[in-house]
Amino acid sequence: MRSIKLLIIVLSSIFVSSCIPHKDIVYLQNKEGKTNDTIPYDLSEVQKPYRIQIDDILNIRIKVLDQNNVQIFNPIGEANLNADSAERAYFDGFTVDVHGNIRIPNLGTLNVLGYTADEIEKMIEQKLLDEQFKETANIFVTVKLAGLRYTATGEVGNPGTITLFKERVNIFEAIANAGEIPMTGNRKEVMIIRQYPQGQKIHSLDLTDVNVMKSPYYYIQPNDMIYIKPLRQKSTGTGETAVSSLTTIATIVSLAATTVLLFTRL
Repeated sequence: MRSIKLLIIVLSSIFVSSCIPHKDIVYLQNKEGKTNDTIPYDLSEVQKPYRIQIDDILNIRIKVLDQNNVQIFNPIGEANLNADSAERAYFDGFTVDVHGNIRIPNLGTLNVLGYTADEIEKMIEQKLLDEQFKETANIFVTVKLAGLRYTATGEVGNPGTITLFKERVNIFEAIANAGEIPMTGNRKEVMIIRQYPQGQKIHSLDLTDVNVMKSPYYYIQPNDMIYIKPLRQKSTGTGETAVSSLTTIATIVSLAATTVLLFTRL
């Protein structure tokens, strides 16, 4: 009788600990004890202007009244018409070297490390006015990142490096484009490994909390690495749901019963 009670306790413990709680897989929960489920109005988007880093690729376009005068500045990429958008950006864009510089025809080398796109636009425009054109040329310069490139790894559907052609991408969009997080992924401790001039830093996000939208890391940046940890249930090999846990327990009980019968018949 005592053995049966012990077996029931052990199996119950396995059942309780093996199931993944519903609260661990639901995004954007209101965890402040409020009765409504709406997103609080005081949630504000937090995103500082992105500052250019080494290995970034810049898409620079210069326009004046007579476009024939700026053809040398604006690459066409005719040699790569069959390439996809990311490849075209690589060949036609201006890559920031290890010293933080880019080389522009006729303008020479410009250091852009740590500057925003707006600041680089003004820098190039001023250099053109000083060396190439007069104000009557109506110079218009646009500088954009040639896609937002990041890497998603760990518990995601399609791990790898992804390039999105958008200026702003939040963490949910980034994960959705990586194939989503399976049930075995830890949504409470999503790691963002971010590049800084002084090195790399790791930041953590809880995607199950609605207040993640207040985080300064809610929007990803180029060259970010997103790592999703596995839940304990995956490492122990137990079931993800109640049904799969019951199946596991039934298998254990069946194996135990068979073992007992074999020993009693000896």
